[in-house]
Amino acid sequence: MMYNTIIVGAGLVGLATAYQLKLKNPASKILILEKESGVSKHQSGNNSGVIHSGIYYKPGSLKAKNCIEGYQSIIQFAEEHGIKYDLCGKIIVATTKEELPLLDNIYKRGEENGLKNLQFLSKEEFQEIEPHCTGVKAVKVPQTGIIDYPGVAEKLKELFVNLGGEILFNQKVSQIINEKETIVKTENQEFKTEKIITCGGLYSDKLSKLTDPKNDFIIVPFRGEYYKLKEERKSLVKNLIYPVPDPNFPFLGVHFTRMVDGNVEAGPNAVLAFKREGYKFTDFNFAETLETFIYPGFWKIAAKYGKTGLGEIHRSLSKAAFTKALQKLIPEIQENDLVPGGAGVRAQALKRDGSLIDDFDILQKGNVIHVRNAPSPAATSCLSIGEKIANLI
Repeated sequence: MMYNTIIVGAGLVGLATAYQLKLKNPASKILILEKESGVSKHQSGNNSGVIHSGIYYKPGSLKAKNCIEGYQSIIQFAEEHGIKYDLCGKIIVATTKEELPLLDNIYKRGEENGLKNLQFLSKEEFQEIEPHCTGVKAVKVPQTGIIDYPGVAEKLKELFVNLGGEILFNQKVSQIINEKETIVKTENQEFKTEKIITCGGLYSDKLSKLTDPKNDFIIVPFRGEYYKLKEERKSLVKNLIYPVPDPNFPFLGVHFTRMVDGNVEAGPNAVLAFKREGYKFTDFNFAETLETFIYPGFWKIAAKYGKTGLGEIHRSLSKAAFTKALQKLIPEIQENDLVPGGAGVRAQALKRDGSLIDDFDILQKGNVIHVRNAPSPAATSCLSIGEKIANLI
């Protein structure tokens, strides 16, 4: 069968793209190919479950634009389809006076991105919201929320199939031939299509290079590990508590997140993973690790962030060190308050010169579109990203 569009990857971005395409072109034949046995098995199903507001992102960037638009879309989608969510808000807390200028910058960036009703809070004021939290000053972000992203993914799959779309699991794409015909080969089948969109997450670089070997970037996997607060200590956190991000590290830092199931997660850290889908410290893939270590850009980023990265590894191996990081926000937290939680792996795109691709990166060449970089807030932004790609098609 000839398909109008084949989409590789059944994470939130791939599913949302397929759904938006089907809404715009109901008669089109669209197929999703997924290497796993179900949807949202990696980044989409192993994240913190937060609806992001867009406060951190550079004004005018794809992250900022799609997060703001996607925020509205994901809430509307949840309302229409009974997906559990809660716009509970969050506070970003400066724990020292040295962090106050950084907190001011975050507030200004939020205003530049169009966020309304942001508030500076004194210690006394933010302790009315989070009584157990400490610090100097905070910004309240009312737009932030929590949601069931695996539930969103399942609903997108259901709607897409009900609209006549097809999805095949256990189909790992191994080759894309884009000459007179466009043929997508998996390990056991091949499919013809007019257009192809890859949304491969942790393997987005591999998929990009199937049609463009000169596509010179790699995905470096960073594992984020969580603890959960044990049942009798969940009352220490009411909603979401974030630190001021460390400007010397491209991640947000450990924080507290109330989940839609009522649990409270503490984390994540950001540890270099030795396997792209390595959810445990002991997970190891020689070829993938070697690829990271021989890439010139890795050593340049290691030189820049190495000291902070070693601290992340220390926190991964030491529960005491992890607890100490959490105590900056909630001093009452003790080691025995924490029980092991889950982990996710973030796909971070890295260039040869050692620079991180900090924005969403969507590359179109002819009848091929590659989503090369879609880290957080891609889950929040998925319906917006999907619509943008559908419009490109």
